Amino acid sequence: MTVETKLPYDRSYIEQFSSQLNEPAWMKELRLNALEQAESLELPKPDKTKIGKWNFTRFKHTASGEVETITSLTELPVEIQDFFDKEALPENLVIQRNHTVAFAKLNDDLANKGVIFTDIFTALREHEDLVKRYFMKDAVSVDEHKLTALHAALMNGGIFVYVPKNVQIKEPLQVVFWQEDPEVALINHVLVVADENSELTYVENYISNNQNEETVANIVTEVIAQDNAKISFGAVDNFAAGTTTYVNRRGVGYRDAQIDWALGQMNDGDTVSENVTHLVGDGGSANANAVTVGRGKQTQNFTAKIVQFGKNTDGQILQRGVMKESATTIFNAVGKIEHGASGANSEQTSRVLMLSENARGDANPILLIEEDDVTAGHAASVGRVDPMQLYYFMSRGIRKEEAERLVIYGFLDPVVRELPIDAVKKQLKQVIERKVN
Repeated sequence: MTVETKLPYDRSYIEQFSSQLNEPAWMKELRLNALEQAESLELPKPDKTKIGKWNFTRFKHTASGEVETITSLTELPVEIQDFFDKEALPENLVIQRNHTVAFAKLNDDLANKGVIFTDIFTALREHEDLVKRYFMKDAVSVDEHKLTALHAALMNGGIFVYVPKNVQIKEPLQVVFWQEDPEVALINHVLVVADENSELTYVENYISNNQNEETVANIVTEVIAQDNAKISFGAVDNFAAGTTTYVNRRGVGYRDAQIDWALGQMNDGDTVSENVTHLVGDGGSANANAVTVGRGKQTQNFTAKIVQFGKNTDGQILQRGVMKESATTIFNAVGKIEHGASGANSEQTSRVLMLSENARGDANPILLIEEDDVTAGHAASVGRVDPMQLYYFMSRGIRKEEAERLVIYGFLDPVVRELPIDAVKKQLKQVIERKVN
């Protein structure tokens, strides 16, 4: 038996919602077509995880009342203040409160160079041609399955980033998505485009506190790296137990482009996460790093996939997870080298550490090779804390609980240290500490 799959909003609602946002005609039409497709499309089918009973359609689409703007750190909850290094808010920052922007700032020098860093609805009004060029075309398609179609139809927030040719951004662009209303869904679309020879670091944080209220996060991210561009993408997802999460982060890299992912996936609710990168140009590279801690009765399914079309490309996948209590996590690592991608290299490592008898973990390494002149390898392991490691610490006067914590930190560190912002890295460590203890 599956849950009720009737769509929560109809055509007239979508038309009204789009008109209120003053969206261009093509966007409204895209929404309406997506809604129609969602009626017939099936849910995605992640390997070894049944999601037919998960809640993807019971949620509130918009929050009531006006959102207050934010001018200082003191107006934010302590757990959000932890995202920032200093006493003042960063120069390149957007804070989305529910689905409305509460703070937005971009360094004047970057703005003068043509950098665009704004919410998705402002981008649709002020940079329509750029958004239309990339929105759900090169990376994610509307008709992939029911959740991508629902996303396109009901998108209620998100970010657009564009870095022009030959512009290298040294300071990170940071976004905080704050699900303040415990029943409001975050249906965010994040579109990051780096034009030729450009470079940027983008980091986002998702946070909510709905332990009992039921809602949904349906997130699609498209990252486009043009020739010789470099994008470093970091994220810490920290949705509470009441949020059912689907997140699809997709990248496309062209000639000599580089896309690096560093993902801290710390949700407490049921989660399906896809992180797929297509290296379509010669000489491109991708690093897909992810870490997670599961607890309670949650079920998580994570897929990291790098598809290599270009010659002399390099794809690296590194996943590590710690499972507590009765949590279940599936790690799928897929390296695919297409015919013609000579000189390509594909490597992957997935490891799961279980802390209790009822915890379950699965690591599935998959290599799909359709070319002869390549190198590839994989490693996967699922196990429990090594008693010899604990004994080593305890023989030096360290309590068992502290020894176990040190082992866990050491286990997760290869991914944690890859996060590109120190404050976010600190926050991820705090989340790990809380979940482990």
